[in-house]
Amino acid sequence: MPSPTRTLLPAVSLALLAALPPAQAADDALLARGRYLVQISGCNDCHTSGYLMGPDKVPESDWLKGDSLGWYGPWGTTYPSNLRLALSDLSESQWLALARGANFRPPMPNQTLHRMTDDDLRAIYQLVKHLGPAGAPAPMALPPGDLPEGPVVMFPMPPAANK
Repeated sequence: MPSPTRTLLPAVSLALLAALPPAQAADDALLARGRYLVQISGCNDCHTSGYLMGPDKVPESDWLKGDSLGWYGPWGTTYPSNLRLALSDLSESQWLALARGANFRPPMPNQTLHRMTDDDLRAIYQLVKHLGPAGAPAPMALPPGDLPEGPVVMFPMPPAANK
């Protein structure tokens, strides 16, 4: 005759396994939402090297590592940050506060972060955390007037600056 423990163990194990898929499904849904938002809101366009020119050619494992392509304009030169490093030390609530108060230099579309819901921002955060820290920090921004050494996208100067 089997012991009560041996009889209960499979039943308890099955019950525990049955409880896991909904949580896993919720995690998978959140990550899928994060992937979707990163792709449609333009995060990858700047923060993933080579993505703009070949979005289907860049594996997800290379997403959001920043880029050395500079964006040059009247504000100076900015570089897309490595979000995987930038968010690695932030809590979810710190990320939400950072996104809500975003006032980064161009061409960062701060208003995109401001208009996202908390659930949208959480999904992006969870995707970045899922991808994990990787890559190197982006180059430091340059002040107006300092010319970058590497490749840049040049924004037209305002008419007053051209005179």
